[in-house]
Amino acid sequence: MIEWQERISISQNVCHGKPCIRGTRIMISVILDNLAEGLTPEEIIADYPPLSLEDVRVAVAYAAKLVTEEELLPLI
Repeated sequence: MIEWQERISISQNVCHGKPCIRGTRIMISVILDNLAEGLTPEEIIADYPPLSLEDVRVAVAYAAKLVTEEELLPLI
């Protein structure tokens, strides 16, 4: 299991409190949006050089954790 807690930071002073990769201002949502658009992790890393492959994996692990803790409502 990826230890996302060690690689993600949330601070009101950085990106308005949105979760970011620690030591950067790259928000988790940016990584996930890029993946949703079809970019590969390698393409995302090329666009955002401070990122590593592990950072992309951590973003996905963080999103997965959030989904498991939320009550999902069916789409009608």
